[in-house]
Amino acid sequence: MTTLPSSPLRHSLLALVLATAGPLLGKETLFVATPLTSGDFTQGIEGPACDREGNIYCVSFRDARNIARVKPDGTAELFVALPEGSWGNGIRFDPAGMMYVADYTGHNVLRIDPKTRQIRVLAHDDRMNQPNDLAIARDGTLYASDPNWKAGTGQLWRITPDGRTHREATGMGTTNGIEVSPDGHTLYVNESVQRVIWAFDIAPDGSLANKRRFKEFPDFGFDGMRCDVDGNLYVTRHAKGVVAKISPSGEVVREVDVLGKNPTNLCFGGPDGRTVYVTEAETKRLVQFRVDRPGLEWERNRVPNPAGKPRDVTPR
Repeated sequence: MTTLPSSPLRHSLLALVLATAGPLLGKETLFVATPLTSGDFTQGIEGPACDREGNIYCVSFRDARNIARVKPDGTAELFVALPEGSWGNGIRFDPAGMMYVADYTGHNVLRIDPKTRQIRVLAHDDRMNQPNDLAIARDGTLYASDPNWKAGTGQLWRITPDGRTHREATGMGTTNGIEVSPDGHTLYVNESVQRVIWAFDIAPDGSLANKRRFKEFPDFGFDGMRCDVDGNLYVTRHAKGVVAKISPSGEVVREVDVLGKNPTNLCFGGPDGRTVYVTEAETKRLVQFRVDRPGLEWERNRVPNPAGKPRDVTPR
């Protein structure tokens, strides 16, 4: 009989065997981050959003005006440069494949055709502070967070597909991450400095009502957030260096270390929608980790839908 060497070498060999056997047994490592990109981005790295081909798009590629297209292997290239005076932040895709970018210095929401790379202003309102992040409903309605960092306040905007703006909330804290629930009935928005996530009811016309506190934390700030198909909210915790997974009932299910203190935003992608991509400002890179369920927006957008018709996603 062959005996293994004594600990700690035995433990090391056992760990190696388990790591090798995992893939052979059809298992994969979940909720463990690894780097995807290195270099090329500034500390303004944000976005991100995935197209149907699996590419990831992020802002601040070498310059604040630039949006990068990152392949699943981590190779990054310039996709478009925004017009002079425009800096991008949050990015979203609609079911027809059009890209929307929050232009916080131009007080705009931009619409970009990925095929032609033509950029146009979908919406502009002089009352905006600095559009920060975007959420998109099933009918193509956009919601934009709009913080005033100096004053510590914020607003919420609803933007119809034809570009009309509606200010839905004022007098909030520093509104930042924003997302629509899988059933389309709830809008979540967080306040970075105040460390509160709020929920609003979405009326049939897209307007917001019934503001209520969903979750509050005693420390560390927030940035971007996204839902999976079951309604779990993945939230970046700025200065803590984690992404928190929060259940629809407001319970923290787990936290994922993202290899840097300042995650700014995230999206779901990969071939099955179960890869989470996180923009991390301290290391100026994208990191990735695998999860157990697909992202909501990935599920809605994965099948070409040129007409942009609403597609239901029912949580399991």
